[in-house]
Amino acid sequence: MTDDMSGFGRSRALDPEDFYYNEDGYIVFTEAYHKKRGYCCKSGCKHCPYGFDKKTGMIRK
Repeated sequence: MTDDMSGFGRSRALDPEDFYYNEDGYIVFTEAYHKKRGYCCKSGCKHCPYGFDKKTGMIRK
């Protein structure tokens, strides 16, 4: 089957304001990136603009 509509395997280039590298060399996504994505992944991201609290599993406003 050639029509994969899942979105997996597709990559788009990241803008410089979308991420930075921390002192350990890992990519850290910024609030700008999360807002562009448009939803909360509920992973407890450092710059989550949606207010997700990983300890409680709740999104606070």
